[in-house]
Amino acid sequence: MDSQGWDDRYGDPAFVWSVGPNATVEKYLTGVVPGTALDVGAGECRNAIWLATQGWTVTAVDFSRAGLDKGRKLAADRGVEVTFVAEDVRTYEMREQVWDLVLISYLQIPNPDRLDVLTRAARAVRPDGLFMVVAHDRTNVTQGWGGPPDESVCYSVAETTSVLDGFDVQIAGVIEREVATDSGPRLALDTLVVAHRAPSVST
Repeated sequence: MDSQGWDDRYGDPAFVWSVGPNATVEKYLTGVVPGTALDVGAGECRNAIWLATQGWTVTAVDFSRAGLDKGRKLAADRGVEVTFVAEDVRTYEMREQVWDLVLISYLQIPNPDRLDVLTRAARAVRPDGLFMVVAHDRTNVTQGWGGPPDESVCYSVAETTSVLDGFDVQIAGVIEREVATDSGPRLALDTLVVAHRAPSVST
């Protein structure tokens, strides 16, 4: 889906997703010492806003201006500041080794763009920083619930970890995420990778 498609989807004043953070993001980033954070493909910016409430200095990047506008309103409601950048993550310049945390949460783009974004995002993590990816796993298309029906925009653990030279991969696997539906809870399957970049070595 292009930027206009996401603008159309986010055009309603109500949030498409909850105004709270993604549960997996909250679970694994709660208590992490805050620093600078880059939210790649931030959408309506709920994770970026939550990180800001935890003390992070956050930059949220997305090509949907409607999504970023919702983020601005939510930031004002929460009394926090976030830098909002209206750019396509496929061309956004991620400066290398700048961020204490780089987060990619449910960014849906096909290869080769996805692998390029993952590679550049990993390089943007500074030494001793964190890289986190949570996204629809390819197995979710046939074995899980919800999410895009197209495997080409979904992730795999092997592909995601392949960009992590110089990282200590702390978590890498497919996790189950409970989704409430009219017919009861269902399980979605997500790729989850959390990795710590090795500190720089003093000489």
